[in-house]
Amino acid sequence: MTTPIARHLLSNQELSALDDKALEAVLFDISQLLLARGEMLATAESCTGGLIAAACTDLAGSSQWFERGFVTYSNAAKTELLGVEAALIDQHGAVSEPVARAMAEGALAHSAAQASVAVTGVAGPTGGSAEKPVGTVWLAWCVDGHTYSEQHHFPGDRAAVRAATAQHALRQLAHLLRE
Repeated sequence: MTTPIARHLLSNQELSALDDKALEAVLFDISQLLLARGEMLATAESCTGGLIAAACTDLAGSSQWFERGFVTYSNAAKTELLGVEAALIDQHGAVSEPVARAMAEGALAHSAAQASVAVTGVAGPTGGSAEKPVGTVWLAWCVDGHTYSEQHHFPGDRAAVRAATAQHALRQLAHLLRE
């Protein structure tokens, strides 16, 4: 007899964080900025597992500005779907600036989008190390032909780290599109 596996797609904390009125305003801003530019967005997500793409597609009319989302949780998926070199992952680790940047650039190269956001991190509760503790996230964005990246250490449990990552990724995307 097997024990059923508990399935929990989004925690209440993740749902409430992603349903926040401020986040809705950021998504509306992103949609208007991309529409005005005649551009599309692609996402490349690891630790958030599609939360950013889900937040984008929750907005009615998103098919006019959201091109596609890549959920590349495994290293093999990063290589196969986004073209991230395996040697880059081996050298720096999946949670690193070079990999986040390669993911953002790969999302553009493997889509019809002109803007992208990528995230890779350690959401926990396991998987952290002294060098990359739980909550360590690298984010990258490609906007106007430039790639930008940041590292953050988000506090809290797995749900909090994932929600904070998705929120920050979208807020920074809106900022970069406005510049």
